[in-house]
Amino acid sequence: MRTVLMVAEKPSLAQSIAKILSKGTCTSRKGLNGACSVHEYAGSFQGQPVRFRMTSVCGHVMSLDFTGKYNNWDKVDPAELFSKAPTEKKEANPKLNMVKFLQIEARGCDVVVLWLDCDKEGENICFEVLDAIQPVMNKGNVKDQTVFRAKFSSITDTDIWNAMNRLGTPNQNEALSVDARQELDLRIGCAFTRFQTKYFQGKYGNLDSSLISFGPCQTPTLGFCVERHDKIQSFKPETYWVLQAKVFKGKDNPLTLDWDRVRVFDREVGQMFLNLAKTSGEARVESVSKKEKSKQRPQALNTVEMLRVASSALGMGPQHTMQTAERLYTQGYISYPRTETTHYPENFDLKGTLKQQINCPMWAEEVKALLSDGINRPRKGTDAGDHPPITPMRAASEGEVGSDGWRLYEYITRHFIATVSQDCKFLQTTIDFVIGTEAFSCTGKTLLSPGYTVVMPWQGIALEEAIPACERGDIFTVDEMKLVERQTSPPDYLTEAELITLMEKHGIGTDASIPVHINNICQRNYVTVESGRKLKPTNLGIVLVHGYYKTDAELVLPTIRSAVEKQLNLIALGKANYQQVLQHALDIFKRKFHYFVDSITSMDELMEVSFSPIAASGKPLSRCGKCHRFMKYIQAKPCRLHCSHCDETYSLPQNGAIKLYKELRCPLDDFELVLWTSGARGKSYPLCPYCFSHPPFRDMKKGMGCNECTHPSCQHSLNSLGIGQCVECENGVLVLDSTSGPKWRMACNKCNVVVHFFEHAHKVQ
Repeated sequence: MRTVLMVAEKPSLAQSIAKILSKGTCTSRKGLNGACSVHEYAGSFQGQPVRFRMTSVCGHVMSLDFTGKYNNWDKVDPAELFSKAPTEKKEANPKLNMVKFLQIEARGCDVVVLWLDCDKEGENICFEVLDAIQPVMNKGNVKDQTVFRAKFSSITDTDIWNAMNRLGTPNQNEALSVDARQELDLRIGCAFTRFQTKYFQGKYGNLDSSLISFGPCQTPTLGFCVERHDKIQSFKPETYWVLQAKVFKGKDNPLTLDWDRVRVFDREVGQMFLNLAKTSGEARVESVSKKEKSKQRPQALNTVEMLRVASSALGMGPQHTMQTAERLYTQGYISYPRTETTHYPENFDLKGTLKQQINCPMWAEEVKALLSDGINRPRKGTDAGDHPPITPMRAASEGEVGSDGWRLYEYITRHFIATVSQDCKFLQTTIDFVIGTEAFSCTGKTLLSPGYTVVMPWQGIALEEAIPACERGDIFTVDEMKLVERQTSPPDYLTEAELITLMEKHGIGTDASIPVHINNICQRNYVTVESGRKLKPTNLGIVLVHGYYKTDAELVLPTIRSAVEKQLNLIALGKANYQQVLQHALDIFKRKFHYFVDSITSMDELMEVSFSPIAASGKPLSRCGKCHRFMKYIQAKPCRLHCSHCDETYSLPQNGAIKLYKELRCPLDDFELVLWTSGARGKSYPLCPYCFSHPPFRDMKKGMGCNECTHPSCQHSLNSLGIGQCVECENGVLVLDSTSGPKWRMACNKCNVVVHFFEHAHKVQ
């Protein structure tokens, strides 16, 4: 019997798809790597009885990186990364042993069906999987198709069975467009990042960022935030004057009128208009107009709109929103959450999707009314040719999907119901008045039919003061007439929702990568997220962007990246050559890089104003082994030691506390040792600042402490304090923590395992 291997993108998806296709009869077992499961069942494929074996990967199998020596920041000129440095595909997560796992499961299989997510990244992972498994699969007849691709947009029985019955082939062009983007981002990002990180961290002590990164998408994203900051800083408030009138008729409440001139910027002119208006104590109605208007129901929901609303209305950041949406999708509650399309396909079952929601108490009445009165044809949107819009796939409750999951699911469902509801209709009444020689007006709205705003009440027509019935020629009494002084106000910092809109408009990133770029500028300490999810640039973010503008504005403007994204799309459509697009973009950025390096003093002038020189930063901690003067400990990220006399900087381990270690010295270089501690219950170890950056023995790597040093006689080395093989990891050794008494412990020198023993013993050696 032939065996068909099927591979999904995540373990939870593999389980759901296997359950649907096996009708619940599959047997499951854990895979070799512990993260993935394998589900097996008997069935038929292309009219023949077969054994199905369903498993998954965990996202990308491989990632692109430079080969060995080109990962050494100190030995490689960043300019070489544009062309000379060779790249290789490495396992994305070596701990998962994904290639070995896939090969074990694929051995002896005859056919593979790829159930990866149906987007460009998914197509790319298809070929990563094929590269791993094709060498070990059975070699069939050359004419027989052995590789199939399933296309689906939701985890429902109907969609999965439809996909299984209409299998296609993976799209090589889309996969290549992802390869091109990965290589561009790696080469360009690493070259600029390495150069500016080394240049500025070697000069300034309080940058407070362990990496001064550059990214072809990340930097224009930061640019938008700084551009708004600059507008706020350069804003000069202007005083203006408004004529404010209140009128009434009989016993009705006074009406506040809007001045037709809106405002004037000269007080004397305003005073003149006030005097002209004050000549009359009454307001005459010039005209009354009534107009029936409608507020359009929304178009179908795509990713960018979902991210915008989640940030502005639900207070959820883009990265968190995507993670929540993906979880809802893999659990089968919503359709695929990565789509640019806002138009339902012609064969989309709107009624069936609506019926799923008939028993949810929050909108059951509205759904029943829609089903009995007939649903409204959705507005025509854009068909991007990727996935249908985001819709609910089955009913859910807060208990099933959790708090944030429910809030997002509720919005998606309300949005879907709104798209098939009627428009909101209202009557707009406008009354035009004349007081003296000045014209005023007031407007009121009366709701005629709420339409879709029943399910999206936050978009409902605002309640306004009632407008009295009147007609042309009616006279109102002026209750109050005054000149009011006001000031223009500055714009606010960009919200995440506004930033997402700008990124979409300028073609920076894709629906899938926009959350990643926004998350990056937050994590790099370039912006902080303030209340209302506003993005406020930090000093470092501002200086970097101003520096790019000063040296080469195109590094921060969205134009070049937008053009590159268009070229990458042409590769995906098969209209452009992968190698030519890659080479063209790299040539442009290589020239820009050389110009940036030559002009770095322009950016440095801005840095000098905002940050302290490294020699003036930090506090004395330990002695240098060369000059025996105190070196300063710089606590700001990345923490390091600096000897101002020798003008040398020494790296230290991050994310822990550093203190002097008993004034003991390294026997190799006479530097005073320091102690790194990860916390009260975590591990700690001594290290020599010089050896940490300059490994003394061949078998040592950069970044090793005394607990990995192979010095034969030093009392702090692995040879003196090593106890035995780690109980968790393969290569680690448990090393005695000689500072831990009387609560003695040993810690692995490779992983985070800590073992407590001999508690309250007086001495352990």
